[in-house]
Amino acid sequence: MSPVRAWLQRALWDVVPRDHRQTPAALRRRQLVTIAFVVLGAVVLGFSLRIDPGSGWFYVSTAALAGVWTVGAFASGPLHLGRIAWRDGLTRPVVTPVLLGAAIVAVFVLGGLVIREIPYLQGQVSSVLDYADQGSLPLLVVITAVNGIAEELFFRGAAYAAIPRRPVLWTTLAYVVATAATGNVMLAFAAILLGVVVGLERRASGGILAPILTHCTWSLSMLLVLPPVIG
Repeated sequence: MSPVRAWLQRALWDVVPRDHRQTPAALRRRQLVTIAFVVLGAVVLGFSLRIDPGSGWFYVSTAALAGVWTVGAFASGPLHLGRIAWRDGLTRPVVTPVLLGAAIVAVFVLGGLVIREIPYLQGQVSSVLDYADQGSLPLLVVITAVNGIAEELFFRGAAYAAIPRRPVLWTTLAYVVATAATGNVMLAFAAILLGVVVGLERRASGGILAPILTHCTWSLSMLLVLPPVIG
């Protein structure tokens, strides 16, 4: 097996041993909390991206969204950081998820070169990037990082643990549905790819640390790198 394939297998496929069992009552409680907060989060997300770029209400609404995801995550039950295989033992995933996030960024940058030649898709991407052009960039960096963390706390923390079968599939679908509330086709497509990758990381590691690092690497890079590519 090649070193790259072995690295990807450890990061995305090999499931490390853990004991995260829940009682039936705890599982049902987590499921009810998760459903309530995913609906609330979708409403807040749709509202935030319909606010005019540069408006102070955008920052308020996105902070509120991060609050919804975070409260929902911790209200649902225990969360775990997770570990991945490394040499002869297990370790917290740090470098690997950052590199995976960078790889996804490269895919999106290449895609951006194609998208800018298609007016409709370029418009969909530009409508999101307008917030970077007209808003406060340092504040947007903080908001982007905080929301990335909050989304993973909820979708790969609470929601994943609430689904006993095929959690990668269903948490990705839930994330896509919540993102589709924005009405933006490109954001929904990005949610599919990102959701699958971080879902597999969650499955392999048993925790939220790897998904958080991958998500933040991707989202911050998109905020800073994609605008010059789209033009």
